[in-house]
Amino acid sequence: MKPVQYFDDEYLERCRNVKTEAILEYLESFRLMNSPSVKSKLISIKMPESLLISFRRKCELEDVKYQTQIKKLMEQWLRRK
Repeated sequence: MKPVQYFDDEYLERCRNVKTEAILEYLESFRLMNSPSVKSKLISIKMPESLLISFRRKCELEDVKYQTQIKKLMEQWLRRK
């Protein structure tokens, strides 16, 4: 027997206001996260502490996880021509 998930009216109302891009980004992130072919590698990097603090604060303001943002920036840089 499969479990049933119930949603309250407040949650459903919030979901109605979610933009299509946000849904697509969530689905793509979920797909990548659960992809068996994608492995993560723990790295260590040195950078000025002030740069890291500023970067993390900006990510917090934009409600983005800072490590995710670093990965996105790396991917964008690699895709540039």
